[in-house]
Amino acid sequence: MDLAIEARQFLRTAHHGILSTQSLKFSGYPFGSVTPFVLDHNCHPIILISSIAEHTKNIINNPKVSIVVFEKNEDLQANARLTLIGKAVQIDKNDENLMSRYGRYFPESIGYFDVHDFQFYCINIKHARYIAGFGKMGWLNADALNKPQNNEANLAIAELEDSMIEHMNADHQISLVQYCQYFYHVSPENVLLIGVDTDGFDVEATIENNTKILRFNFAAPIFDSYSARKAFVAMSKVAKNA
Repeated sequence: MDLAIEARQFLRTAHHGILSTQSLKFSGYPFGSVTPFVLDHNCHPIILISSIAEHTKNIINNPKVSIVVFEKNEDLQANARLTLIGKAVQIDKNDENLMSRYGRYFPESIGYFDVHDFQFYCINIKHARYIAGFGKMGWLNADALNKPQNNEANLAIAELEDSMIEHMNADHQISLVQYCQYFYHVSPENVLLIGVDTDGFDVEATIENNTKILRFNFAAPIFDSYSARKAFVAMSKVAKNA
């Protein structure tokens, strides 16, 4: 698989990382902190942070940052990891689509939207370093990682996302369970579709009283409602007939 495609698929599975900013208090030193994030439809991390947080003060002083994401397995050095380098830019906190998306991935954060000192920042990726495993690694620029040629498709799916989620959760619960059974070999007690993008979708599954987010990749990117429906139906047929 192409390294950029693999890196993007890996990034799609991540929802937490180590954010490194340039310290305002101790000039010249990096400052690392744990941060949750969701991806926008152009694959840029979106973070929701308080103005009183140390990393926010650092970002206001110098917006150049990095985020490291990695698999949560025992041997970290043997597992895939991705370092993103970019600039943090404050964006509209009242963007309803973004608020809805962030809230689905982090429902505990919904109350933060009403707190004045919490703001959204987008990490506009400039470069990325992906290590897939021993001997398979490399630098990627933002164009290779983010597929800017598909911006129209990204915008279209962003507009359709809420309606697709509502439809799938209301009318296709059986299919969502079958996806989990076939692709992950688990039978969730409860499952909800929480995110759809051009590359695939995420479901929140409760398995033996533990809730986790499972990632599913489409066989080919989607770009409108018709291609999205075809992709979901195709996966349903595979999962149902297995």
